[in-house]
Amino acid sequence: MIATGHCDSNRTVGRFAPSPTGPLHLGSLVAALGSYAMAKREGGLWLLRIEDLDSPRVVPGMTDDIFRTLETLGFQWDGEVLFQSRRADVYRESLDRLLREGAAYPCGCSRSEIARIATAPHSGDEEPVYPGMCRAGLPEGKAARSVRVRVGDETISFHDGIMGPVSRTLSASGGDFVIKRADGPFAYQLAVVVDDAESGVNQVVRGADLLSSTPRQIHLQRLLGCATPCYYHLPLVTGPGGGKLSKRDNAVSLAAGRDLVREGNRLLFDALRFLGQEPPSDLCGASCGELLQWAVDFFAPETVPRIPGQFPSRSRDPGRGGE
Repeated sequence: MIATGHCDSNRTVGRFAPSPTGPLHLGSLVAALGSYAMAKREGGLWLLRIEDLDSPRVVPGMTDDIFRTLETLGFQWDGEVLFQSRRADVYRESLDRLLREGAAYPCGCSRSEIARIATAPHSGDEEPVYPGMCRAGLPEGKAARSVRVRVGDETISFHDGIMGPVSRTLSASGGDFVIKRADGPFAYQLAVVVDDAESGVNQVVRGADLLSSTPRQIHLQRLLGCATPCYYHLPLVTGPGGGKLSKRDNAVSLAAGRDLVREGNRLLFDALRFLGQEPPSDLCGASCGELLQWAVDFFAPETVPRIPGQFPSRSRDPGRGGE
């Protein structure tokens, strides 16, 4: 049985859910800070979840580095850490329910086959619309590779606390989507819905790169009878010219050689500025704990920008505030 959370429940429950496929980066820091401040400003809980489903991509030692990095920066999470790699039985229960109810079905199609057949245009961050070859059952000669969930023609709409109104018709943006992959693991979309519901998470603060995934997750929440959390998608950190940052410049990790005892306070200060907050200039030399407490006391989601941008340069005058 999945326990569900609600936006209007008595206590806010937020979470931070990094993947140990590499060191934490500036985007991770922004997501951690935003989710922590949003949950704690309402006297809520801030949970930590390690999204390590994709075991071939997990880098040994990265989970421990994530713990040490967060602790060095002053973050304190509530309760025990949840590891997705240990929850296959829980995901299987939800998958079996969807299959029994006809909301999901086995699929024998490969990505290359779908790409050849699909004709609907799609944006760069989405796969081609699934043509539905296995919707009525596996065609003769095909073996099941993955499991897909059915989507309809209705439009899924929600209000994002940062980005505003969002609407998506799933049948036109990817179609029936995978919830168990051909190579074995349960897909992110299913795992995150089950984990958030079971943990009572009712506030999701994360990067805008996951905004397009939210309608799929809402669809699954409805199928499984889970409440929909309040969503806040934070702007992405970009490099000069708006491009993606290099891993070397983007790393915020003890494993990457950062001296977070010395640099951590300034990283948090700059992350607050990136999020449109205006910490007083005299906090530039404050401890990480003092900066986090300021964030909890004064974080204003209405001032968070909607567009991606560069992380504030350390050479800039800290008294200029958010840019």
